Amino acid sequence: MSFLHLIEAKRDGKAFSREMMDEAVSAFNPGATVPDYQLGAFLMALFLKGMTPEEVPLLSFALRDSGTVLTFPDDPRPVVDKHSTGGVGDKVTLPLVPLLACLGFRVPMVSGRGLGITGGTLDKLESIPGFNVTMNAARIVEVVQDVGGVICGETGELAPADDVMYALRDVTGTVDSIPVTTASILSKKLAEGLDALVLDAKFGAAAMTRDAEQAEVLAQAMVDLGNACGVKTRALMTSMDAPLGRSAGNWVEVVEAVACLENRGPDDLRDVVVECAASLLVQTGVEEDLALARPRALTCFASGAPRAKWDQIIAAHGADVGAMNHKLEHPVTAPYTLEVQADRSGYISSVDARRIGEIVRDLGAGRFTKDDALDYDVGVDRLMKPGEPVRPGDILARVHARTEEQGAGGAGRLKEAFTFSDEPPQPSPLILKTIT
Repeated sequence: MSFLHLIEAKRDGKAFSREMMDEAVSAFNPGATVPDYQLGAFLMALFLKGMTPEEVPLLSFALRDSGTVLTFPDDPRPVVDKHSTGGVGDKVTLPLVPLLACLGFRVPMVSGRGLGITGGTLDKLESIPGFNVTMNAARIVEVVQDVGGVICGETGELAPADDVMYALRDVTGTVDSIPVTTASILSKKLAEGLDALVLDAKFGAAAMTRDAEQAEVLAQAMVDLGNACGVKTRALMTSMDAPLGRSAGNWVEVVEAVACLENRGPDDLRDVVVECAASLLVQTGVEEDLALARPRALTCFASGAPRAKWDQIIAAHGADVGAMNHKLEHPVTAPYTLEVQADRSGYISSVDARRIGEIVRDLGAGRFTKDDALDYDVGVDRLMKPGEPVRPGDILARVHARTEEQGAGGAGRLKEAFTFSDEPPQPSPLILKTIT
């Protein structure tokens, strides 16, 4: 049957049935013969006419069913995951997965790469010697059952129609659709066979959605859809005005994530990791409320067990744990480093995460296009945080660069990312609210 009738139906604002949605999504399957110009026309009709609340889960299910759905053996351990909308220094996944495994969860974490100023989880992990981000569906299930969690890339088996649809949305000006975006995100998570999902919804200067109210609309839509699809879903609204933690890059963020697992990391990173874990304990019924879940997660985190679990997960991905730990003993791997020093007294009033992300990208740690090669060694660390006191000569940050020229250029721009005040600034919450 011609695809034209589906374009016309959506153009005219008709609500799709399950059968119509399945037929439409099948046209986006790899190898389907519907031409791109018709697929683009359909996406534009979908963008302009929107979707009913009933259509959104139908789209998510249809995308999920375009590929493999992970099936796990009977096991008392709930299957859970976390999704972040991305930000500068957002390394939460790295310490969170081993913590969740130690708390008795199974975590089939399928992650992505960075583009623009947001760093990708897979890019950070590939700075570890021998780390392999590629796993097929059967291997994901095997490793999750054995060690409790994986952090891998797209296999091409999970929701493949979504990959085609997203690529076309990107080049047809139809990305900015909350119903389609939520269905797209949830389709991958539904394909993981989850019991529960926690969303880290970023807002602020370096977030995908800068305005908190708009970010909340997207987060609420994802929570509603996740729950409507049978996955217990919550969202944490977290600030991305300043970088998370004190580092941004690839290897420098791995170093900080491991320090966090060893109880030497920054408080803000630990707090988001623990809050995500606590939320999942409540969502899966392991704990009655957050007042009980938070100390349980924090005690486990501080026990050292997640640090040992981290090594197990790394080994399961084919990495050389000995080489990684040796590298951690000599964490500066860039040829050139330069400290950026303060020239006045006072307090740090703000740290511009967007500007820092752009500097890190320009040093070579991020991409302008999806095909750009990365420099895993470069980045920024020792970042001072808003609210901290400062005196002349104090280190505001340290630049890791490939050359002295790049380091000097990055340092000059980096200093402009900090603003100062004579009095301590009013603290703003890192986690604004939880959407249930």
